[in-house]
Amino acid sequence: MSDSEKKGNLNRRQFLSSAAAGVAVSSLAGTSKVQAGTAAKSAGTSTPPSPAALAMEYEEPAGYTSAQIDEYFVRRPGSDFMVDVLRSLDIEYITTNPGSSFRGLHESIVTYGGNRGPELLTCTHEEQAVAMAHGFAKAARRPIASLLHGTVGFQHAAMAVYNAWCDRAPVIILGGNHYDATERRGGVEWAHSAQDAAGVLRDYVKWDDAPHSLQHFAESMVRAYKIAMTPPMGPVVVMIDGHLQEAESHGQQLSIPKLAPTQAPIGDLTALRQAARWLVEAESPVIVADWMAHDQTGIDRLVVLAELLQAPVVNLRGRLNFPNTHHLSQSGREVSRADVILGLELNDPWSVINDLNDRVHRKSERTARDDARLINLSVNDLYLKSNYQNFQRYQPAELSIAGDAQASLPFLIEEVQRVMPRARKRLNSDREKHWRDAHAKRRAQSLDAARYAWNASPVSTARLYMELWQQVKNRDWAMVSEDRQQSSWARRLWPMEKYHHYMGGSGGAGIGYGAPAAVGAALAHQADGRLAINVQRDGDMMFVPGVFWTAAHHRIPLLTVTHNNRAYHQEYMHLQRMASRRRRGIDGNALVGNSLDDPPPDLAKIASGMGCWSVGPITDPSDLRPAIGRALDVIDNGEPAFIDVVCQPR
Repeated sequence: MSDSEKKGNLNRRQFLSSAAAGVAVSSLAGTSKVQAGTAAKSAGTSTPPSPAALAMEYEEPAGYTSAQIDEYFVRRPGSDFMVDVLRSLDIEYITTNPGSSFRGLHESIVTYGGNRGPELLTCTHEEQAVAMAHGFAKAARRPIASLLHGTVGFQHAAMAVYNAWCDRAPVIILGGNHYDATERRGGVEWAHSAQDAAGVLRDYVKWDDAPHSLQHFAESMVRAYKIAMTPPMGPVVVMIDGHLQEAESHGQQLSIPKLAPTQAPIGDLTALRQAARWLVEAESPVIVADWMAHDQTGIDRLVVLAELLQAPVVNLRGRLNFPNTHHLSQSGREVSRADVILGLELNDPWSVINDLNDRVHRKSERTARDDARLINLSVNDLYLKSNYQNFQRYQPAELSIAGDAQASLPFLIEEVQRVMPRARKRLNSDREKHWRDAHAKRRAQSLDAARYAWNASPVSTARLYMELWQQVKNRDWAMVSEDRQQSSWARRLWPMEKYHHYMGGSGGAGIGYGAPAAVGAALAHQADGRLAINVQRDGDMMFVPGVFWTAAHHRIPLLTVTHNNRAYHQEYMHLQRMASRRRRGIDGNALVGNSLDDPPPDLAKIASGMGCWSVGPITDPSDLRPAIGRALDVIDNGEPAFIDVVCQPR
């Protein structure tokens, strides 16, 4: 039960139970339009079959011949068994936009399954559906499923699937299709079917299958779950044939295999011993972590290793791998001084020790020391594909170890402890003082920089984050958005110590990820009563604004505050760079094609139209504090809240 359900506020379940008992619902007065309008038909509630319907399901209906019964009715459809399989894997939710290619499974979920475990989450676009599952998987550290409709659903979802692939997110994709051409209805059913339906996604999923029987489906689903959750994690696809869903399964001998999760691979122990020796002998070791931590255990292990070595840690943007309040949390500049660099699950090892100038003639240069040795501990080499180039430029390493970094760290720590001499331990005390001073200096610099343009309008992004922090700092919170486009203020100003404090970015930098991933993550955090915070870019929101309807409809409490610079500002800066390079001046034309103005989209009105409480656009920073306070009251009542803030570009 969520915190909102434990409080005195009347929520959907209380309303439904009260209504069933004949209790007056006058206490709904004063609640939001969304609560009053849709509480009676809650998203998670389905109507149980009537006695007549049950009789039709389990008894021979009167007035029909045996031949007619076989022709018109199904006692035990295959899709009921599919629900049993999903339940065996503890799939809590299925994000979907409804489609006829999976009508059988849809009906089984809501009637046979009672729309509980799994529960359908209605989405307005397939890209939204997959991005929600992406965000949920990162926040909950387990997958849910996305149910997509045929060829058109897969094409709509493709960008979101690619983001999940690049971001190592385990998402289970179920795709409706009609394989037998002789059983397809004419027209749309042909246009929405394919011989190789998963082919459009195959370049950026770990595995796909098209089961030809229900037993095949059960085995493929368990296999898909295992593959998705085995590092390197990623999306998987299982097709569900329309005939399998709708045909009779009664009398078949069906079984569901046991899920036996695959243990994360551990790096070669001899190589880990070599890595430990290099790190202990190094004068200036540096640790760089990207997708290393799967959970809080990964963070805790890295703290132990870093403190043993008194080695600075550079936390890249994949996940939160190391507390930013720790004195060993340092900037990427330390890599240039290192003689040994330990890379942990690096997405782009080449760019850690090299740089490429974005000029007319692109030239690369090594930024690390010539004598620096790179240790690359990662699962990247265990699974690669060819066409899409997200695997980045090849970087040789002096020691390359194939293994999951989090799983391998205990063995590396043990070896470092074994080989570290006493003299090194004495040296570490001097190092610790140096890094504490450096960390304090960086913190002071960030606080000083945040004061610039404090009272400016449009609102500075630093003030936006500081005003938020003042009102959420005493709560259990999770930042479910990426702060790269806001000068990284969240990670510069907020203390991030727990794994859920920051979940990284989209992976593939595909626009349209932010809002739905935030809603999916908020759903995962709702079970823990945790406040989910989304600083939402305006251009990203415009791709799939319907996700705010999903949040309102399913009562997913998410605090969204926009970074609304009324432009695709990243591309605006690219045009400025091109104009400067061509000596045409950087003013005037850079906004053409990049501006979201004239008229500016009324984001608060869009969110309100989707059923969310909203306020804005805010241009005066003094209006932020009361707006955030009101929004938190809405969140505490179990509803999403939206604040539109017109901001400085970065």
